[in-house]
Amino acid sequence: MRAPSDTAAQKRDRLEHSTNAGEGGSNLRVAWERAIARASEPRRPDRDRDLLQALRRREPMAAEHLVTSYGERAYRLASRITGNGSDAEEVVQDAFWTVVRKIDTFRGESAFGSWLYRIVANAACQRLRRRPSSRREISWDDVLPVFDQSGRHVAPVADWSARVEDPARQVELRIALSAAIDELPAAYRAVLVLRDVEGRSNGEIADVLGLNTAVVKTRVHRARLFLRKRLGELTTEVDALA
Repeated sequence: MRAPSDTAAQKRDRLEHSTNAGEGGSNLRVAWERAIARASEPRRPDRDRDLLQALRRREPMAAEHLVTSYGERAYRLASRITGNGSDAEEVVQDAFWTVVRKIDTFRGESAFGSWLYRIVANAACQRLRRRPSSRREISWDDVLPVFDQSGRHVAPVADWSARVEDPARQVELRIALSAAIDELPAAYRAVLVLRDVEGRSNGEIADVLGLNTAVVKTRVHRARLFLRKRLGELTTEVDALA
């Protein structure tokens, strides 16, 4: 004859009895209580959940809500990568149109904002690559100093660090820095902007650009070395003309 099944109360009593037996049981009871507490806590609402649902339902105001939520940040990122306001506007328009069209491909494996920023950054980089003078890569030869056979610098090394604190030279340095950034390849410019201007971590940049962290670190390092070298060259040229 089949034994009657336990009631919920009997199961709870048996579980409580087992959790009271010894140190192992005590740990189990603590874990059980924590699990119950976590289950009863309200989950933090996803700030983009309503926006995502509206985009997926193709609601008439969804695109406007997208612009309201992310337009300013997307434009700032695009303008910093492209260095051009009109290019940035076109980049953001193209990127947002891509988001609207491809919203069903977003699987939630990363934050919606990261997915959107990746589209914006990629669109900005593509715009840079279409410029006639755009280079694609920075080699170590581009950024490291050149030495002669005796180990001395072939060219003089300019020290422009003191000018940073000189108000009369700050405009000059900003112009030189902008010119140096304009020479950066698109991929290096994107990581530099995200790291040193936007203040993102290497991990966040890797997520946004779809790279691994090691590649991000290398590109940031080379971009910084390139800027330092170009600033030295440009300020040396200015001093020679003064």
